[in-house]
Amino acid sequence: MKIVIIGNGISGITAAKTLRKHSNHKITVISDETELFFSRTALMYVFMGHMKVDNIIPHPKSFYEENKIDLFFSRVRDIEFDQKEIVFEDDHRMDYDKLIIATGSKPRMPNWPGNHLDGVHSLYHLQDLETLERHCENMTKAVIVGGGLIGIELAEMIHSRGIPVSLLVRENSYWNSVLPKEESEMVTKHILHHGIDLQTNTELKEIWGDTEKVKMIYTSKDEKINCEFVGITVGVVPNVDFLGFSKLNINRGVVVNEKLETNIPDVYAIGDCAEIEQPRKGRKAIEAVWYTGRMMGQIVAHNITGTHMEYDPGVWFNSAKFMDIEYQVYGTVPSKPTEGFEQLFWQHPKENKSIRIVYNQETKAVTGFNLMGIRYRHEVCEKWIKNGSPIEEVLSNLSMANFDPEFFKTYEKHLVQSYNEISGSTIQLNKNKSLKAVLSFLRK
Repeated sequence: MKIVIIGNGISGITAAKTLRKHSNHKITVISDETELFFSRTALMYVFMGHMKVDNIIPHPKSFYEENKIDLFFSRVRDIEFDQKEIVFEDDHRMDYDKLIIATGSKPRMPNWPGNHLDGVHSLYHLQDLETLERHCENMTKAVIVGGGLIGIELAEMIHSRGIPVSLLVRENSYWNSVLPKEESEMVTKHILHHGIDLQTNTELKEIWGDTEKVKMIYTSKDEKINCEFVGITVGVVPNVDFLGFSKLNINRGVVVNEKLETNIPDVYAIGDCAEIEQPRKGRKAIEAVWYTGRMMGQIVAHNITGTHMEYDPGVWFNSAKFMDIEYQVYGTVPSKPTEGFEQLFWQHPKENKSIRIVYNQETKAVTGFNLMGIRYRHEVCEKWIKNGSPIEEVLSNLSMANFDPEFFKTYEKHLVQSYNEISGSTIQLNKNKSLKAVLSFLRK
């Protein structure tokens, strides 16, 4: 059987590796971005000099040769599903028995006047680093539009070169559509403290330039900002435009069922480009994050090789860095108080550290953790959420979750104290956080 995978991101390569582990089928991976899979989340560290490009390529070419995974570098123009053929831009054709579409996402580009000018770019592809390097040579000012995770990364990257940066966000504090009020305000202050001109309640209206080059932007506050670079980081959309006139069922992404099958036999879609027809409770139909893409790659490979599995992303989690503040979220942590749920929150009086635990008001079951500047064990938090562990049980054993290095200060006692003051309880913190205790808990 000949299996073709379009896309060599985390989803596509995970699918190829899992297929090879469980079968001897012929596997071909197609890409037009880079020949070899690279870690997209590490692009900023290459630009800032912390890593080299070679460091973010997990597998050398010899890995694919040894595992008999063929790599084909070309751009797909069309797919003729009835004939089971892929058509490339140079009119070359490739047939398949099973097809996996893993084309990922692409930066969303609103139709602002001037968005065609040289100097208007996003951060997504490896080639974007080369573009950014070119612009930085003579850059005196940059403007980043959009306050998500990529926006702060791009702002930090350019700021690290000593170039002034303005970051425009439409909210009244950074990423407050996702972060609760206190965490959003913490990050907002931190960004300003680092010298980035964070402009809240501000949107881009127009991009101006002479001939082909960016010279200035015009904001919703009627302010003009001179700049040579405009970074657009207002989210991503599934990269499925080339499939738009086919028989494939496409909404925002390629619609798939719980087995990641499309409406066309022998055709699957995974990763950022896939839209789950009936997502699990509390999850979105499209989730453009690394771990869901990896999971989809594993699931689709098992389904193709005969071990039928349904896609279940489990408990939501994500992690990021806001400059040097580490951020982790496990489970459901709404940005605003939600009826029926309580939020226990502690924030360090001087440092950028906080802990937030969300729990059901009636059952007391813990449903989410939000951590800033403090590390908790993923597996421990996930098990508490899956088990519906009550808040008092979690607080008693909170030391077991702490994953900070041995000599770091811990703050679980402060959270327990806050809860006791609010509830009138007398919970005692069990300070046993040995690895043996953790492993014993996870095995139960």
